[in-house]
Amino acid sequence: MSYLSRAWRAAAPRLLPAPRSSPRALSSAPGPTAKKSVPYQKTLQQEGSESGKPRRPPPASAQVVVVGGGSLGCQTTYHLAKMGVSGVVLLDRDRLTSGTTWHTAGLLWQLRPSDVEVELLAHTRDVVSRDLPAETGLHTGWVENGGLFIASNKQRLDEYKRLMSLGKVYGVESHVLTPAQTKDLYPLMNIDDLYGTLYVPKDGTMDPAGTCSTLARAATARGATIIENCPVTGIQVRTDDFGVKRVHAVETAHGTIQTPCVVNCAGVWARALGRLAGVHVPLVGMHHAYVVTERIEGIQNMPNVRDHDASVYLRLQGDALSVGGYESNPIFWEEVSEKFAFGLFDLDWDVFMQHIEGAVNRVPVLEKTGIKSTVCGPESFTADHKPLMGEAPEVRGFFLGCGFNSAGMMLGGGCGRELARWIIHGRPDKDMYGYDIRQRAMSWGAHPDVGISLCSRRFHHSLTDNNRWIRERSHESYAKNYSVVFPHDEPLAGRNVRKDPLHEELLRQGCVFQERHGWERPGWFSPGGAAPVLDYDYYGAYGRERHRDYAYSRLLGDEYTFDFPPHHDVIKNECLTCRNALALFDMSYFGKFYLVGPEATKAANWLFSADVSKAPGSTVYTCMLNQQGGVESDLTVSRIIPGAPGSPLAPAFEGDGYYLAIGGAVAQHNWSHITTVLQDMKFQCKLLDCSEELGMMSIQGPLSRVVLQEVLDTDLSNEAFPFSTHKITTAAGCEVRAMRLSFVGEMGWELHVPRADCVKVYRAVMQAGARHGIANAGYRAIDSLSIEKGYRHWHADLRPDDTPLEAGLAFTCKLKSSIPFLGREAVEAQKAKGIFRRLVCFTTEEKVPMLGLEAVWRDGSVVGHVRRADFGFAIDRTIAYGYIRDPAGGPVSLDFVKSGSYELERMGVTFPARAHTKSPFDPDNKRVKGFY
Repeated sequence: MSYLSRAWRAAAPRLLPAPRSSPRALSSAPGPTAKKSVPYQKTLQQEGSESGKPRRPPPASAQVVVVGGGSLGCQTTYHLAKMGVSGVVLLDRDRLTSGTTWHTAGLLWQLRPSDVEVELLAHTRDVVSRDLPAETGLHTGWVENGGLFIASNKQRLDEYKRLMSLGKVYGVESHVLTPAQTKDLYPLMNIDDLYGTLYVPKDGTMDPAGTCSTLARAATARGATIIENCPVTGIQVRTDDFGVKRVHAVETAHGTIQTPCVVNCAGVWARALGRLAGVHVPLVGMHHAYVVTERIEGIQNMPNVRDHDASVYLRLQGDALSVGGYESNPIFWEEVSEKFAFGLFDLDWDVFMQHIEGAVNRVPVLEKTGIKSTVCGPESFTADHKPLMGEAPEVRGFFLGCGFNSAGMMLGGGCGRELARWIIHGRPDKDMYGYDIRQRAMSWGAHPDVGISLCSRRFHHSLTDNNRWIRERSHESYAKNYSVVFPHDEPLAGRNVRKDPLHEELLRQGCVFQERHGWERPGWFSPGGAAPVLDYDYYGAYGRERHRDYAYSRLLGDEYTFDFPPHHDVIKNECLTCRNALALFDMSYFGKFYLVGPEATKAANWLFSADVSKAPGSTVYTCMLNQQGGVESDLTVSRIIPGAPGSPLAPAFEGDGYYLAIGGAVAQHNWSHITTVLQDMKFQCKLLDCSEELGMMSIQGPLSRVVLQEVLDTDLSNEAFPFSTHKITTAAGCEVRAMRLSFVGEMGWELHVPRADCVKVYRAVMQAGARHGIANAGYRAIDSLSIEKGYRHWHADLRPDDTPLEAGLAFTCKLKSSIPFLGREAVEAQKAKGIFRRLVCFTTEEKVPMLGLEAVWRDGSVVGHVRRADFGFAIDRTIAYGYIRDPAGGPVSLDFVKSGSYELERMGVTFPARAHTKSPFDPDNKRVKGFY
């Protein structure tokens, strides 16, 4: 019999192996032996056709073909059928669950640092614990034994307290326990090094075979067809009369199915399936493992445990435990086998040893407990530890539902439902594009500043087939999966892929860069000098030498706090310099598109909620909506006239033209949304991307006019250059497009500059501004300044499930005109019915950091949670924005907002808050118009 203690001692002396081409070679190191076997009483391996052939031939046609019979495939098929879609076919190359689902641990934790994920998890729990048993009379294998998160330090417990506060918004019961209370709940646990724990009584586990077979039963009862042993051999894609590639049919080894819609739920094999359609699927396969112990006396009915700091989980398995986790040196599955079904790898004890150490420390009885079996199977992982979902940008009708980072069982119900809605209605009900703009996927699958979305269109096309970037980022996301989610963490992997023209100039001046979808953008400016991002060192794994004295990493480490960071005053200085003098913001990573052609105005009227069909020289802030009235984007649209052929600043075109400036983190999403609408509506116009050819700098502050008047060859007076206008002019002898706009609430201009001229123009502005106190400022300052002024950020204040009326952006909708626009009917219907949730600004007297996800209390009841928060230095207050509801179910009017008494709950502690119906800074908008 193998013992965990023997495994620990045997593995400890060995060096961690470098990656090799063969998975078997990587797992060949000698160690304690144990049979390879999943811990479930039943699998679906023996329930298929003995001949290895399908029991029925594939139909000639189908409305939707789902490929892959794992958790996501079964959930998506079930939800499509439940929503009334007939002609749904699910294909699996072997039998249901045979790829990665059959060996999954099946854990479900209800609380994660993402509001969207909490909702998705809640639906999965409802499906497996309530809906399926009620529909079929069958037990799915759901076991509700609770979950226990372990904290070994204050920061970790603070993170759990944040989850507890968010749980109150969604009705998830949770309790912060002391070490003594934890011992009472879990007597076998070592509490000597505990700081505290978070207990969630209604967490539990799922059985993969029981869940998927019950889903299949329910789906077929509603008319879906499930065909096993039917591998897909090809995807037919045809180009329509407008040059758009669309799915036409699915080829299998047993016949061809004509269909307009394919859903790629193939897990680790999704990349190969995507290639059949010419679609890039940015994921990688890795070995992921756990071991199953022999019987442990006294373990029965104990909750599942996640010890994040030890990177280990302990799953109750009857009277035993499954022990697994996330290591820093995972093994990549380099050559994914098409024949791999119900298969397991040999466990590499050198890699797994760190989990044994953590498990034995947490539950000491494990040191003398036998190992019954090992489970090491393939799982798919993505660059941001989020699933890939939605329609692929390359081919219409080809949907992704893959890359679930070993969370496919617990996210399957929620994501399967949203994917079904996406297919039927063109978009999901939840914000599957990006949780919170302050959430990156370094831990638990969530991250803090740009939207880590589920949408498959979130990655720039230059990244989706960049193997180095995918591999590095997937490794880091895996290795840091259990790390504390800090609000301003940044990746170290996959950096310096896309640099703007001012990158080197700003780096020398102490710029600390952030990464957004491959772009390096200024975060803040350190007085300590340059802090370059170095090549990824894999945290010292695979025999690589870890960077020493890494300034950038050290600055990130200073940010690992839920309090104000050490450089809080540095960001304060950037903000107040902008408010009192002027600051220059490099915004070159913005998306810069041209919409041009004979029907450009017709397309613009339909795409944009505001009236943008104004005279050339005008600039309009607007939204783009979906059919349900949700905000797909906010952006500025400028009417332009034709320019010179080949000019990125003023291109030549026939018909009408519009220049679109869009936040760089969501540029790819905007491109895909606009392209889809143009294709669906068959507008005769083109969308051109000049993001790489143009730089963009924004000069903002009371002295901006004085300084820029020295640089620009045009009159900048209010009369000659009013707010929301633009013109072509020259700066330092270079042609630029100047726009009078502001993202921070000050008088200022944006300069859109050809890439080759950016450094020259930048230096001219800085030289002219030197005697006026000009300073560089980054996006950390923009976050603070914009929230202080009440300007919205898409992905945080605005998401596709928020409407302009709810977000206080009714002024962006041309409802007083008769011009139709996408989403107009939904907005008008909501206006007539009333607004039942509303975005509200809150400030607190106490200077306490708010980070988002804090619960909002009104008159003693939870009414919502904070979406976005920051500190406003000009008003010297913490500022938070969140959507609130009336617990009684009534509309949320301005009178309702004004009449309540509010508190914001941060880590279990409430702070009195004041609600504002206007911006707390310059509510009359005088400063942007030049009136100081």
